[in-house]
Amino acid sequence: MEDSWEQHAEWWQEGFTEGQDEEYEEQIIPLARDLLMGYKKILDVGTGEGQISRVLVESGAEIVIGVDPTHNQIREANKRGGGPLYLRGRSEQLPFDESSFDAAIACLVFEHIEAMDSAIEEIARILKPNAKFLFFLNHPLVQTPGSGWIDDQILDPPEKYWRIGPYLTEVMEMEEVDNGVFLPFVHRPLSRYVNALSSAGLVISSMHEPSPPEGFLKRSLQFGDAALIPRLLVIEAIRAA
Repeated sequence: MEDSWEQHAEWWQEGFTEGQDEEYEEQIIPLARDLLMGYKKILDVGTGEGQISRVLVESGAEIVIGVDPTHNQIREANKRGGGPLYLRGRSEQLPFDESSFDAAIACLVFEHIEAMDSAIEEIARILKPNAKFLFFLNHPLVQTPGSGWIDDQILDPPEKYWRIGPYLTEVMEMEEVDNGVFLPFVHRPLSRYVNALSSAGLVISSMHEPSPPEGFLKRSLQFGDAALIPRLLVIEAIRAA
């Protein structure tokens, strides 16, 4: 799976960073900045080329460390600079001491991690008591295998809706996210994430299901009637004292 991320790192950098993606620009980055405001030492798990880490430094964090297993992402993160420290590493084997960070963030990362339980346990380990874990996911409801937007003009009257696949299935698939670009996605029901957080001593304090941002809806006109179907899930969890 890591080979696919190495192969397509440049594709991701060109399509989802430096203002190229409305969901990052209008929703994900502002939420990350606002919900981690005031935290001084932050770990960015699955940092990619570092766009979240750079924003956190710009917002006042004193130390931000971005970790990613992909060489091509870390190389680009170091080129773009901006203040964070970048390291190559895996989420289930973080190279840090216990209770090292005030906060951690994982942004659209865990739907690509097979060793989810171990990774969450590692994040809990490196957080200080009462530290925050900010957890962004593609919403599990719309990430189910076989799910997708349906525009049925045969019915009278026509219907538009999001088809839900086998939600309770836990499965890893290589999905074609663009022409010739295959990346690994692991679908899990929401309860798997909630229970893993709880088992690791991370207490959920808040959950957000924002409507898709305006820029995404305008760009993807076929989803215009999907403004009330969340694409993003954001969980705030606190490390138990």
